[in-house]
Parts: sequence; structure tokens; C-alpha cells
Amino acid sequence: MKYKFPENLFCDVRIEDSRHTNYYLKNGEPEGNSEVTIIGAMIRIFDGKMWYSAETNDLDSIQKKIDELAVLAKPNPAILKNKIIRNFSVNKETIRRFNGENDLRKISREERARLADQYYKACVDKKIKELKESHINVTTTSTIKYYYNSKGTEIEQDYQRCKIHVAINLVFNNVTYTAFNQFHGFDFSELYGHEKEVLEERERTIDYAKNGVPVVPGEYTCVLSPSVTSVFTHESFGHKSESDFMLSDKKLQDEWKLGKKVANEKVTIIDEGDGLYHGYCPYDDEGNKKLKVFLIKDGILTGRLHDAKSASVLKEKPTGNARAQDSDNTPMVRMTNTFMDAGTDDPEEIIKGVKDGIYVYDWNYGTGQSTFTIQPRKCYKIKDGKIQGPVKVNVVTGSVFQTLFDIDAVGSDLKFFSGTCGKNGQSMPTATGGPTIRVKKLMIN
Repeated sequence: MKYKFPENLFCDVRIEDSRHTNYYLKNGEPEGNSEVTIIGAMIRIFDGKMWYSAETNDLDSIQKKIDELAVLAKPNPAILKNKIIRNFSVNKETIRRFNGENDLRKISREERARLADQYYKACVDKKIKELKESHINVTTTSTIKYYYNSKGTEIEQDYQRCKIHVAINLVFNNVTYTAFNQFHGFDFSELYGHEKEVLEERERTIDYAKNGVPVVPGEYTCVLSPSVTSVFTHESFGHKSESDFMLSDKKLQDEWKLGKKVANEKVTIIDEGDGLYHGYCPYDDEGNKKLKVFLIKDGILTGRLHDAKSASVLKEKPTGNARAQDSDNTPMVRMTNTFMDAGTDDPEEIIKGVKDGIYVYDWNYGTGQSTFTIQPRKCYKIKDGKIQGPVKVNVVTGSVFQTLFDIDAVGSDLKFFSGTCGKNGQSMPTATGGPTIRVKKLMIN
């Protein structure tokens, strides 16, 4: 064991070695080219009643921190029988997927700058008079994590991601429209070769700005693109599955009984951490193996996401969803790769089945509790089974529970999307996913 842990107390040590870089190009001129390395650790001790914690950037002081915290706690001979501590499983594994040629720490400042400059030259056309501003960011994150606890767990794992963000602002009739693309990868080579997609989005945005007409507010049958389905899944149901939100609410516990029908039988929603998407998380920050969890299966509520504490309170199994932004933060229940699974419906046939409706193409933001809200960037009219011209929509809203039942078609075209998710001041990399779906009725304004 790497550290000498005190007797009759539970102790864990979480160490992170992270490197973050950012190259920022505004209107073709570099405005930032940063590299930051942070090494830190969080040490925690639990005596059955209270957690005691300390943080340090000096790894040589970890043992001293353990000893200092042990003095504050009250020894408890029965600590291993504590219902929370019983949910800390014992694992020993090293998983290093990113320490070879694909290691993002090997990418130089010059290579990040070259990539940004390449996109700028290919995608920013100064001859377009409406083009007012461009922003290109190239970012990388690389983290090596170590986790040890007094039950015998020893885990080493790594994580990395990179992204190029291209935003082109266009002004038509004093209104700004943004052609926006983000491309993510685990390997830097995945960021190359997307210029055509940026140009297509730029032209689509120009067409939308010139030809979009205000929508007539009302209830419509809506077809959601995979991207929009993914944000609906994440915001409207994924967060509801993070079980820490219901620990002190008996009413919610009674309402969210496993085995209850909560959606159309076409709907299956899953959270898993082994897939190489941006919520990749083999082990969580409590040392538990991330499980594949069917949150909804064929319309039935079948699971939820747990850390050790929430699983103990609700008398369910931990799922490996305790995640912390970094070593300065305490783990909480968070999603990983969360997606609505593919169905069997042909996406083209889904659209053909709509007589008068709206195709929601992409989105700016989404929120969801009992009512969900999506602010789309672009929408299109559907008439007699065909996508027509662009319509300008301010917001799409609906009841989460009713919408889950009103999904009457689920496409076979499952796609994953990368991003970050904020909760209680912490931001985590996550992946969202979904196919094309059709909803019988949503409110459009």
C-alpha cells in the first residue's frame, strides 16, 4: 500500500496530474496560447459520522495530511460495516489508454496554432460583407488519476480530450447569427479535415438568416435531430436520474419507483462509461467500477445513477457515477455517456409521417425539470412529409413526462455528441447521444 492509513477509520486519497492548453485566434490574430499544468490531491477521512478533508499540491505532504486528519476524527472499530463504506468496492487496476503516440501532451504550441490558422484560412471569407467576427479555439486536456483507499483499492487511469471550436458571426438587419461548429476527439488527428462541414454550416446559417420566417406559435408535431434528442435526453431525464437530488425528498422517492412505466415502449435511455466517448470513465472518483445502467428500458424506469452515499440511502447498488471536476472538489453523482438508444424507424420515414410540423435541427441551450425548454438555433417547417424552408423559433417547450410518452418514432441513426455538464459549480466532460425522434406534440413559440 502506498500510504499508511489509520486504523478504525476510512481514508481515501485522490491524486490528479492535469495539463490544459488553449490556443485562441480572433479575427485571424492570436490572442492566447496557454499551457497550464496542475498537480493536486484530496485526502478524506470518514469516521462514520463526519468526513474530514484536506487538499494539497505537494504530493510529498500527503502522508502528513492523512495523519493530521486522523487526529480530528474519532476511531470507529465498526467503520467497515458502515452502510456507505460498504459501497466502496475493492479494485486494483491500471488503465492507461493515452500514454502512447496519441498522448496530447506531445502536441506543441506550434501545432495547435497551425491547426487554428488552417481553419481560419479555409473557412473565414472576408468577401462576405455580413461576416463581422470569427473565433477559433483549439484546446486540449490530459489527466492522469490515482486513487487509493484504506480498504485496499489502488487505481491508476488516464483521460484526455481535444477540441476545435469555430464560431463565425454574421450580421443581417442588425441581428447576429452565429455559424457554430465544434469537433472533439481523443486523438489530435481527429480535429483535422472538417473544413467542409464548417463551410456547410456557414452557408446554412446565411440561408437561415436571409430566408427564415417567424413561426406561427402553437402546438406542433416535432421531429428532433439526433443532436437535439441528445440534449433533451441529458437535460430532461439524465439529470433526474442522478439520485442525489432525491435523497431528502420522500415524495420523489415514492413517485420514482423502479418498475414504473414512464415513457413510450420505444424509449430506452442508457448511461455507461466504458464507451470511448467524452464521458469515458472506467472507474469513478470513489474507486467504483462504472456500470452500464439502463435508466429506462422499453419505457420502464429500470435504474438510476449512484455514488456510495445515495446507493446506501436508497438501498440500491452503487453504479460508479461519483465524479469530481478535479482534486479540489468532492465527488458527486454525475452522468457519463448518456444516450437514448437507437430504435428501428427509418429517419426519412419519420419525417414523411408528419403532415404539418417542425424539424428542430440544432440548439443553443436546453434545460429540464418537470418542464423542459430547448432554444433552437435553426428549425425548418415540415409540410406533407417534406422539410421546407427555415422558420425562426424562439423556444420549444413541453412536459418531460408527457413528451416521453408522446415519442412515437425512434430512428436507427444514433449519434454521439461531446461537451461538458455543469452541476453545483462543477463542470465535467460528458457525452450525449440520441437518434432522430418524433414527438406528437410540443409547444413552439
